[in-house]
Amino acid sequence: MLAGAWQSTAADTVAQGPHDFRDRNFDYFVTGNPAVPRAGKTQFLLALMGGGGRVDAAFRAIATHAGGGHILILRAVDDDSFDPEDGNYGRSFATTWGPVSSAETITFHNRQASYDPRVLSALRQADGIFIAGGDQANYVRYWKGTPVQQALNAHVRADRPIGGSSAGLAILGHYGYPCLDGISLESKVALADPFNASVMVEEDFMHFRGLEQVITDSHFSARSRLGRTIVFLARINQSKPGSSVIGLGIDEKTALLIDGAGRAQLAAGSAGSAWLVRLAQPALTLARGQPLTLEGIQVVRLGPESVLELKSQAVRQPMARTEISVERGVPSPDELTHAMILRDKVPPGED
Repeated sequence: MLAGAWQSTAADTVAQGPHDFRDRNFDYFVTGNPAVPRAGKTQFLLALMGGGGRVDAAFRAIATHAGGGHILILRAVDDDSFDPEDGNYGRSFATTWGPVSSAETITFHNRQASYDPRVLSALRQADGIFIAGGDQANYVRYWKGTPVQQALNAHVRADRPIGGSSAGLAILGHYGYPCLDGISLESKVALADPFNASVMVEEDFMHFRGLEQVITDSHFSARSRLGRTIVFLARINQSKPGSSVIGLGIDEKTALLIDGAGRAQLAAGSAGSAWLVRLAQPALTLARGQPLTLEGIQVVRLGPESVLELKSQAVRQPMARTEISVERGVPSPDELTHAMILRDKVPPGED
């Protein structure tokens, strides 16, 4: 990719440096030199990050599997904000997690950006991609049905690494929670009525090897999201009887790394756990306006020594496992899951 191709001609562009700029459709800034040849070899990697803090080993894994080449950081906002210092991902990839040849950041402001040839060129030339947190609804609205969606799926098919944190994690699975109404779904709301308008599942967006039967969720324990994941699975299984879809919940400051053979392990330095959620049977009560009743909910906690084989859904050396039920929206008492299945209040300032 030629750095000169990034000269903007938009009348409202604000220059930020020799290659950085702000545009009505997207913002762009870069660390390093995007004009040098791309990496000679890349390796498959999916990095599932729970948000709420970084796990350096996960970002290093992206840089390493990208062959030290060109990293592309993607964001999406619904205003005209532009802050190249937000997160300092480019600088960190070039130093702490790299070195890499370049780290480019594109912040999408609308759907039009997904058709811009400069954006598509950066996607095609990326050796590794990281999708940042924020609002996953923007990713779905701006990318679904566009060349960006096609390019992201092609990137993973070409055995190039990709990772996502928080909202970026929410869209990595074949199934995902798009949060299109802007209301972050609480477990107690979903369990009380699995057909509440805020209960929604996207299933035709990302198609990544290893995640064909997976729905992901972030901030898992801290925000008590087990309950809503159970509801998502119940809804999916109702629409696709006999399916083997599982939930993968990732705690804050935690990352789950998936290799080309479909083996998933926690990244070194993860502060929390990953959680596999699986339903052994269909729901007993799953109807509009009625609380969920469901038995045989299997929950497996993955720790530092655990290995999840995604093809078989088997877990070697689990940290813990349990089976729970939900009766009319109320979960059964369980020491492992009681603190993470629902909560009564949302802490002030939570985004």
